Amino acid sequence: MANKYEAAIVLSVAESEEATAALKEKFNDLIAKNGTIVNVDDWGKRRLAYLINDEAYGYYVFFTFESEPSFPAEFERIAKITDGVLRVMVIKK
Repeated sequence: MANKYEAAIVLSVAESEEATAALKEKFNDLIAKNGTIVNVDDWGKRRLAYLINDEAYGYYVFFTFESEPSFPAEFERIAKITDGVLRVMVIKK
């Protein structure tokens, strides 16, 4: 049985725009492999409320998807060990 989830990812903008686009595509493909993407909400570059790794700006992307209950934990694990990801949070809708 598939549940609905929302993943919020803040990517580093210290790298090039191509690197940010590649990371976004990586997570998009990961979700598509393990579930169904409902919506991708790309907020773009925004100022952070506080510095994270000495960075004042981050690139925000929100994914709404459906998957098996075991996938969100694996998604968070992969995102946390990926270079260029400042923050990640997955919630069940």
